[in-house]
Order: sequence, then structure tokens, then C-alpha cells
Amino acid sequence: MNNSPINTALCSFGMSGVVFHAPFISVNPKFNLYGVLERTKNLAQQNYPTIKTFRTLDDLLADSAIELVVVNTPSVTHFDFAKRVINAGKNLIIEKPFTATTEQAEELIQLAKEKKVQLSVYQNRRYDSDFKTVKKVLDEGLLGDIVDAEIHYDRFEPRLSYKVHKETPTAAVGSLYDLGAHLIDQALVFFGMPKAVFADLDIFRPNSKVEDYFDVKLFYPFHKVTLKSSYFVREILPGNIFHGTKGSFIKTKADVQEKELIAGKKPGTVNWGMEPESEKGLLHTEKEGKIIKENITSLKGDYMEYYDEMYEAIRNDKPVPVSGNEGKNVIKVIEAAIKSNKEKKCIQL
Repeated sequence: MNNSPINTALCSFGMSGVVFHAPFISVNPKFNLYGVLERTKNLAQQNYPTIKTFRTLDDLLADSAIELVVVNTPSVTHFDFAKRVINAGKNLIIEKPFTATTEQAEELIQLAKEKKVQLSVYQNRRYDSDFKTVKKVLDEGLLGDIVDAEIHYDRFEPRLSYKVHKETPTAAVGSLYDLGAHLIDQALVFFGMPKAVFADLDIFRPNSKVEDYFDVKLFYPFHKVTLKSSYFVREILPGNIFHGTKGSFIKTKADVQEKELIAGKKPGTVNWGMEPESEKGLLHTEKEGKIIKENITSLKGDYMEYYDEMYEAIRNDKPVPVSGNEGKNVIKVIEAAIKSNKEKKCIQL
């Protein structure tokens, strides 16, 4: 039985590598932050002196010590990078969006099976405190049968991103692939695949060439789900609004992890992933024949759970935390939303 730490390499050391991956890999004894791909700089070595820097993906993949590769490069490169990683026989974590198309997703899933490697899509927002809290409320049936739900991911960011690849109209670019991939994934975890999709996509930022607004409707047999995002929301609304036959649950999108990671806080420290008391969700429902209205303390958010589950998948052949098929379903909904917006009609799935 192999219980050794998993030598892991990152394909880039931008925000994703610095904030969402390296801090967790470096403090988790089940992993070893072994290598990073940086074409010209040595930024990772400044924070992690023992890390090995590679100048090309070929050189990184040629290192037999590496077992797991994190593809956290611009979304337009995901398919090509992932294919090369799998062909090299390495296990793979690929950032969302998984791919640009369902055909690409299916090819990677099949290739991973053939090469007998583990493939997982990095959906860290499943480990946000607000998502975990909403899921608990739904799983416990506190709202009865859901009638209507809204999940928002809003910002106030009128300016274009300094990351040129995010503002260039290429495959898998735009807020639907970026923020929408999170919201769609959450809806699918809660409710499964919808029967139909209707979407309104738009551009509101001056000089923007990629969509920065979406309003996506998912239709289920007995309820509807709205997924919405805009870069022009200065007064943030609740991120989670769920109404059922028994009652309602309203919850802000208030996970603290990203903010703490950007500030340099290390995972696993005291009160990690704990939201402030002011961000409790509001539950207004019926329990045991009585109408109750109370605040619900949020569950603890922790992205480390994703990596712990990934370790179990690689070392003990347990299910990966987010499968390729789950990632493919997100892309399927995105493609339906794009088609709906273009044709101005509801798309059946």
C-alpha cells in the first residue's frame, strides 16, 4: 500500500496557483508541492524555495517523479494541456471551465480511462461555507419541495480585467464559462440536470468584447432555478434564495476563504473558513406544525476537503471529488445557454 505524499506540479503560478492551489498542497502532508511551470520567472521559488521550476510543459511531463498535475492555465488552453498531461500518464486536476465543448470533455474522459489516470475538475465553490449550508438545508428537507431558486454571483467590476486572455473572445471565455461554471455546477449538485435551458447573455462594460452578464433559467419538472451574474452590482444581493412548499432560506455568498488566502492566511489555521456571525442564513419555514423564523449558523468552508478527497482517489481508488462527467454536464448546460441566447428560445436537453 502506497501512503507516500503525492508529488504535485502546477501548470502556472498566477492567482489560481498562488491563492487556490499552492497553499493547500504545501501544508497538506498527503501532498508534496514538487514543481511549477513558469516560462521566464521564478515566483514560486520565492514562496516555496524547494519547488522545482520547469520552463516547458514537455520538461514538466518528462519528470517521472510527478504523479499529479494541476492544469490551472487560461481556459482556452485547458483541452490541449489536459490531453498532454493524460497522455504522459499523470493524474489530473483541471480548473473550471473543464473544456470549451462537450466533445472535448468526452475525449478527455475517455482518454483518462484508457490511460488509467484520475481526472477531476476543480470546483472549489462546492467547499464554500454558503454552498455547504444551503445543501444541508435542502438535504434535511426543511423547505419541503423546492418551487423556485436563485443563485447569484455578482460583482462591481466595471473595468476590464488586466488578464488579456479573459477579455479576448476565444473559446471558453466570458462570465458564463467563468462564474457561470460555478453556479451551474452548484445547481446540478442540488437538483441534477434540468429538462431545458433559457438564457440571456449580454455585454455592459465599455469596450468589452466578452459577455459580462448572464441570466440563465434552468427548468425542472416541478421547479425553476435562476442563475444570475453581473459586473454592475454595487449593492450585493443574497447569493442564495430558495423557496419551497414549506418555507424559504435566504443566504449571502459570504465564504471567507478567498479573501483570507489573498491576505496570506494559511489553510488550517484557527477559525479557518468560518463566516462571521452577521452572515447567518435566514430560515423561515414550518417545523413540526409550527412556523419558525430563525438564523442558521453557516457550516465551515474548507477547500482542503477537495485535496483530501483527491488523495483518496489516487491512493485508494475512491471517487474523485468532481468527476469528468460532472464537468461535462456543466459544459453541456453552458452550450445550451449560448444556443438559447443566440436563437432566443428555450433549448431542450
